[in-house]
Amino acid sequence: MPAVTVENPLTLPRVAAPADALSRPVLAVTTAPSGFEGEGFPVRRAFAGINYQYLDPFIMMDQMGEVDYAPGEPKGTPWHPHRGFETVTYLIDGTFVHQDSNGGGGTIRNGDTQWMTAGSGLLHIEAPPESLVMSGGLFHGLQLWVNLPASDKMMAPRYQDIRGGQVQLLTSPDGGALLRVIAGELNGHEGPGITHTPITMIHATLRPGAQIDLPWRKDFNGLAYVLAGRGAVGTERRPVRMGQTAVFGDGDSLTVWADDTQNGSHTGDLEIVLLGGRPIREPMAHYGPFVMNSQAELRQAVEDFQAGRLGSIPAVHGLGEPGVGETQG
Repeated sequence: MPAVTVENPLTLPRVAAPADALSRPVLAVTTAPSGFEGEGFPVRRAFAGINYQYLDPFIMMDQMGEVDYAPGEPKGTPWHPHRGFETVTYLIDGTFVHQDSNGGGGTIRNGDTQWMTAGSGLLHIEAPPESLVMSGGLFHGLQLWVNLPASDKMMAPRYQDIRGGQVQLLTSPDGGALLRVIAGELNGHEGPGITHTPITMIHATLRPGAQIDLPWRKDFNGLAYVLAGRGAVGTERRPVRMGQTAVFGDGDSLTVWADDTQNGSHTGDLEIVLLGGRPIREPMAHYGPFVMNSQAELRQAVEDFQAGRLGSIPAVHGLGEPGVGETQG
């Protein structure tokens, strides 16, 4: 797991919740079902079965891989449309090439993030480069969908390419955890991601036996998804393991422990993603790659896509027509 790291975390700023902070209780722990996306790459549906009132402003999140492809096996997604939200693709291992119908896109690799604001709509494709298809190799990442408020749903599309070296690195008081702040802020330390909907996104690595007790905005929700390893969450120490999501209740701090022994984690650590956001609290209508506020707006999105108003595939690709049913990317 080569996402950005440091030799000595004690050289980094240290973060801890105040002693009088109210720790958020754990409301539920769910296990992500497995499936396949795009052209057939394996995913875990991190938020499956969680009531949207606890997810808002997040819509869905897929853990892509971890999979070690043989030569010729790496897969991506075909062309597909989006409207009304943002996709956040965080690549931990491997390489992905992005392109859209507006001429945007780029290449992300180990530790990089691409933040795509679909807004009013575009066509989009993600695929491994030809060199990776030929060689095979490790592929592992996340894709998170973040809702946009009604006032921003039809804004012009936008990209942010966030290189791994740009993330804000922090640690716990004893140096037992490495915190990568990708977006939002933690205790006044800001990540590079610029968000329309206020959120915080952190990839935390905890050494065996380590603990983090982090300040967390009261007006944000709280979610934790385990990428690898085993541990516990909340002061009640609810056990969690790879592929599970913890939903937190109200409070102003989050607590996570790593088990003393990390069976099943090839890194030997607990790898966990912490998410929080200010709920939008607007009606949500979701159909495939479109996230709007009403069924009428969804019908309009489909009509606009079918009429070619979300753009067209660059002729250089010579690929087939995009599918409205695609959900990834």
